[in-house]
Amino acid sequence: MRILVQKYGGTSVASRETRELAIEHILDAKGKGYSVVVVVSAMGRKGEPYATDSLLSLIEEEDRTNRRELDLLMSCGELISAVVFASQLRAKGVEAAVLSGGQAGIVTNDDFSRAQILTIHPNRILQELEQDRVVVVTGFQGRTQDYETTTLGRGGSDTTATALGVALDAEVVDIFTDVEGIMTADPRIVEDAKLLSTVTYSEICNLAYQGAKVIHPRAVEIAMQKNIPIRVRSTMSKDEGTLVTHHVEEGRIEDAMSDRLVTGITQSANITQIKVFAEAGKPGMPLQVFKALAENGISVDFINVSPRGVAFTVTEADTNQALQVLENLGYQPDVLRGCAKVAAVGAGITGVPGVMALIVEGITSEGVEILQSADSHTTIWCLVRGEDMKRAVRALHAKFQLHQL
Repeated sequence: MRILVQKYGGTSVASRETRELAIEHILDAKGKGYSVVVVVSAMGRKGEPYATDSLLSLIEEEDRTNRRELDLLMSCGELISAVVFASQLRAKGVEAAVLSGGQAGIVTNDDFSRAQILTIHPNRILQELEQDRVVVVTGFQGRTQDYETTTLGRGGSDTTATALGVALDAEVVDIFTDVEGIMTADPRIVEDAKLLSTVTYSEICNLAYQGAKVIHPRAVEIAMQKNIPIRVRSTMSKDEGTLVTHHVEEGRIEDAMSDRLVTGITQSANITQIKVFAEAGKPGMPLQVFKALAENGISVDFINVSPRGVAFTVTEADTNQALQVLENLGYQPDVLRGCAKVAAVGAGITGVPGVMALIVEGITSEGVEILQSADSHTTIWCLVRGEDMKRAVRALHAKFQLHQL
């Protein structure tokens, strides 16, 4: 049995018209001999009646509802979406079966609202596929070993799709969304951003972690474990979008792919830079600072430790709490709010001298000050002031000539 998993996001299932487009993709896949498993998100986005955020807004005091009950509420959006989608499929003459995450065999731990998948028992899905039915599975959810409903947290429907792809040994997982695929930069910032035909798992993970929101990195990491290819595609188009895999498939991109230094530029805003300076007689300051922040559930990024002190960033949402923690320890940190992180991502960066020089030249030539920088083997990121973010993104996109890909 050749199995294809297709995931449709909220905008793809929000209206009868967009669902019709999704169904055409399903019919195309069945016409090519695939058995199809469809994963659906809740309909629409915040403000629309069945979106997850809209369901949460029904609770006046969210902190008075325990996380187990919140998961029961949040799982409703996908259930509604799946039943409506299956009904529209049947109207087209396509046999369909709806399964909740738990019924589909997705077993998680009991960390409600951010559950981790422990295992998947896909027997029920396979039985339905044997009957030539399209199986419509609710994304974003599973069940504990005690049959309690859980949700998987941010990016949960992407995670559902790739986890099912692995469990079913699917040939490919299609992530359908409202964009054409993975771009070299945010087209709202860079007018000549280009669609990438192929990216590696590592590159898309780093793009996602650094701010690109097309697919959740946890979903990519799951697919990467079994080398299940992912295609990021538009529901509105028949184009194949961007292929995510370990390797470049012949015919998908030019031979010069191996010489591509940087794949894409991405960004994230609303970041605060914090500097804590070392004091004489306090050699344990870095440990004290980072341990206290961790104990208060505050995630830090962009970490630099030196004899003079430590510098790091937190999200704007965590800033006030982080400052309170530091003040309770007796520190008076330097604080710069309203920063942004700009990242250059590419598998070609690894081991190549001069990349940082190009980044510094590109950014500073536009009069943008680099406040801090860091790197990994496939990513170099720079901290800039928020008002300089778009200029920095455009400068790096031009410096690496990504408009010519």
